[in-house]
Amino acid sequence: MNTTVSILAEIPEELHESLKSYLGSHPDWNQDRVLAAALSLFLLQNGSDRPGTAAAHSYRSAAKVYLNAVFQHSI
Repeated sequence: MNTTVSILAEIPEELHESLKSYLGSHPDWNQDRVLAAALSLFLLQNGSDRPGTAAAHSYRSAAKVYLNAVFQHSI
């Protein structure tokens, strides 16, 4: 099964201002890195990690993206 995901999202003005402020004071981050970290953390918190399931593979993949986003300068 091939699934296409395309993201174009409007965010609340308060969140936009917070993101701009954060990026202004953290030059090693960019919006793509922040969104990858946020989305992967959401999936980690709301996914399943049961061994032997497709969900377990997705969980490990999300964990890898999250850790890369948080601890590296680029993903």
